[in-house]
Amino acid sequence: MASLLRQWFERGLVAQVSDEAGLTSHLQTGRRTVYCGFDPSAASLQVGNLVPLLGLRRFQRAGHRPILLIGGATGLIGDPGGKSEERILHSRDTVRQWAAGIREQASAFLDFSGAGAALVVDNLDWTAELPVIAFLRDVGKHFSVNAMVRRDSVQSRLTREGAGISYTEFSYMVLQAMDFLELARRHDCSVQIGGSDQWGNIVGGVELIRRALAREAYALTTPLVTKADGRKFGKSESGTVWLDPSLTSPYAFYQFWLNAADADVPAWLRTFTFLDVLAIDEAVAAAVEDPGGRAAQKLLAGEVTRLVHGEAGLGSAERITAALFGGDIHALGPTDFEQLRLDGMGCTELPAGTGVAAAMADAGLAPSRGAARRLISSGGVSVNGAPVRDVEQALSADTALHGRYHLIRRGRKAWHLAVHAAT
Repeated sequence: MASLLRQWFERGLVAQVSDEAGLTSHLQTGRRTVYCGFDPSAASLQVGNLVPLLGLRRFQRAGHRPILLIGGATGLIGDPGGKSEERILHSRDTVRQWAAGIREQASAFLDFSGAGAALVVDNLDWTAELPVIAFLRDVGKHFSVNAMVRRDSVQSRLTREGAGISYTEFSYMVLQAMDFLELARRHDCSVQIGGSDQWGNIVGGVELIRRALAREAYALTTPLVTKADGRKFGKSESGTVWLDPSLTSPYAFYQFWLNAADADVPAWLRTFTFLDVLAIDEAVAAAVEDPGGRAAQKLLAGEVTRLVHGEAGLGSAERITAALFGGDIHALGPTDFEQLRLDGMGCTELPAGTGVAAAMADAGLAPSRGAARRLISSGGVSVNGAPVRDVEQALSADTALHGRYHLIRRGRKAWHLAVHAAT
């Protein structure tokens, strides 16, 4: 069986590694402890965070012990990497709430039982009461300001007109390095993974462990995920794709992957699923023979949605997709309709007795009631999957799905949800 690191290379998951031969040997000669940190910079993780999350899971599946670090302390500071200007500093209460939510969200990807049971830690535990003098003497003395200034995350800010960097963000790399040192002391952690934009910070921790503990540690980073056409990964038409189902529903999450460009699917299957590389190659080759079937996209969407939202979330996503694009509207339940409302589908409260034409005009599906009547007459309008024949047809709770919902469709792609008030 190929070494774990070799598997990562085969899947295109390696951007940088501090010592390839050393890390390969290190992982093959015992159970190792590996960590990755997640700062609570928002109320939820987003799809880009799946790469390191699944990376921890890959290590655990190979027999190693993962540590998921929540940046309760570093989240109060803000990582300057990838930012053109100073981050907004959020209140302690906000960061604490975000940290608690992310801890629960990220923990779902790991196994907390057995010999390689995962750990979840918060760097605020060893940072909150740390005396500043002790920090400067015991940690700061190991860092050269000359080397820190040369880091890309700092240089990009210093060379950009009108930008600059505060001492607060400048100190971030020292705090992250101290995390690695602290985990090495407490849990014999010897490997840190992260995105390639974290390389300088992670290597800083490797060097600090060598100086402070006289032992080896290793850095491994993954490439930042991009789209083949240059557009930013992790964005849909409605905005960021979050892992929290209350911010991005399982249906919208599924649609993000289902709408992946053909050129993106092979790499994304390797990055975001645990499917065997040969199975991925076969699926991609089969999709090339029948591009219209989008089999590779369906495989990708199904696998990732199942990982994040479970079988129930995947089932709901597939059910809504089949209803909207296959006409089986009556298969949708109340929670499915609420997902559509959450996802940003146009939605209006419906007064009793409102006509279809009036509802269309109010919803913006037609510029006027007269135009709506003409669309109805031409056969271009349906409600809950049934064509509307009568231009005077009213929408009542008696004919609504589940007593509340009317899904109005104009043409092939224009949808609107009209909802009766709950009784």
